[in-house]
Amino acid sequence: MSVLPLVFTSGWASGINAYAVVLLLGIFGRTGLTDDVPASLQRTDVLAVAAVLFLCEAIADKVPYMDSIWDTVHTVIRPVSGAVIGALLAGQSGSLSDITAAAVGGSTALASHFVKAGTRMAINTSPEPFTNVGMSIAEDLGVAGLVTFAMFNPEAAAIIAAVLLAAGLAILVFLWSRIRRFLRRRAQRREEKRLAAGARETTGAPPH
Repeated sequence: MSVLPLVFTSGWASGINAYAVVLLLGIFGRTGLTDDVPASLQRTDVLAVAAVLFLCEAIADKVPYMDSIWDTVHTVIRPVSGAVIGALLAGQSGSLSDITAAAVGGSTALASHFVKAGTRMAINTSPEPFTNVGMSIAEDLGVAGLVTFAMFNPEAAAIIAAVLLAAGLAILVFLWSRIRRFLRRRAQRREEKRLAAGARETTGAPPH
C-alpha cells in the first residue's frame, strides 16, 4: 500500500503544528501501533525536544499577536518539517520515492501553514483573546485526531485533510480584507515605534 495518503495528511498537519506530528508519530511507532514510522522519529531525544517545543507552541498559539509572530518564525520550519517527515515515511515504506514524498509533504505543509497564519491574522483584528484560544484548541484536536485516524485509515484521512485544506484556502480568500487590515495595523505600529525611537534619539530623552 502506498504511503502517499499518510504523507499528505502528515504534511497538512505539519503546516498547523509540526511538533505535534513528530510527537504523535514517534509515540505511535514506539508503542507498536504502526510499522510505518521510521526509527529516527522514535528516538527519545527527538520525542523530548518535540514535546518541549509542542508545549511552547501550545502557549504562544493562544496569545493574540504572539501567535502571528510564532507563525512568522515557522514559515520555513513547518514546510521543512512536512518535507522531512514525508521523506522519512517514504524511506520507511519503500513504496514512494523520497523526493516525491518530500515535495508532497512540504508543499501541503506550506499551504496549510498559510491557511493557519492567515486565519490568525484575521482573528487578531479583534481585541478579545477567546477566539485565539478556541482556534488553537480546535487546531490541536484536529491535528491529533486526523493523524491518529490516518494510522488506521490513511486514505480516508487524506481525503478529510484535502477537504479541510481546500475549505481553509477558500476561507482565507474570504478573510483577505481582514488580513490586510491586520498587516496595515502591524506596519503602522512598527512605524510608530521607529518614529518614537528617532524622536528619543533627537531629544536625548530616555526610552519609556
